[in-house]
Amino acid sequence: MKPDAGVNSLAATHIAGVELDLAMNEELRRYERHVILPGIGVEGQNRIRRSRVLCVGAGGLGSAVAMHLAAAGVGVLGVVDDDRVDLTNLPRQLLHGTPDIGRLKAESARDTLRRLNPEVEVVCHLVRLDRENVLDIVGGYDLVVDCSDNMQTRYVVNEACVRLRKTNVYGAVFQFEGQASVLAPHMGGPCYRCMYPEPPCGGGAHSGAPFGVLSTVPGIIGNIQATEAMKVIAGFGDPLIGRLLILDALRMQFRELKTRRDTSCPTCGVARE
Repeated sequence: MKPDAGVNSLAATHIAGVELDLAMNEELRRYERHVILPGIGVEGQNRIRRSRVLCVGAGGLGSAVAMHLAAAGVGVLGVVDDDRVDLTNLPRQLLHGTPDIGRLKAESARDTLRRLNPEVEVVCHLVRLDRENVLDIVGGYDLVVDCSDNMQTRYVVNEACVRLRKTNVYGAVFQFEGQASVLAPHMGGPCYRCMYPEPPCGGGAHSGAPFGVLSTVPGIIGNIQATEAMKVIAGFGDPLIGRLLILDALRMQFRELKTRRDTSCPTCGVARE
């Protein structure tokens, strides 16, 4: 049975209200709880399976993002990271374990993701994104999930996504706080530079300087990023376009800020169109 035919058969069986023997097809069994969702269904799961997603960073945010997208069955999952696993990473970077200390994060991530879902093609990019390589790498994917930990990389990723008209699912964490948004100027929303025109002075989540972070916060924000990525890919729900979701984990409160595209933005403004 071809995969598409099997998925359609599964959907038809559920629509008819007849119980299906899921053992006949392991792929259907794996993704059944997505297929039976009214907002996803057969078409949405097929879109996820055919998608090519780039995860920038295999750290705390990237761990949650990559594991959930692999588990959801994305077709190709690219992982960009040139760093190595350190002991201090382990409390929040669940892609890696103690035996992985000293390994390249992207390769450690690849092995974990292949164990999680062997059907997903994992591509390692053992580089730090810069203006020399970013267009070639980002251009090979449908969607970018920015899990980087410094503003320089975020600006580089943002510029490439704007230029190539790729949706950028952004996330960041700092101490007990986190934020997430879907950046898509080609869909009417702002880009990263619209929200942060200049790098801030001093330390903080956007500076790239070392900072403390509660180990669970990257998981929360990364799960939100993975959810937003699936919404964009499969075409369900209302993505965080034009909205910045902010987490305060100390009070366990979320608040939302409306964001707008800056028409004078040097990256996505009207003068660049």
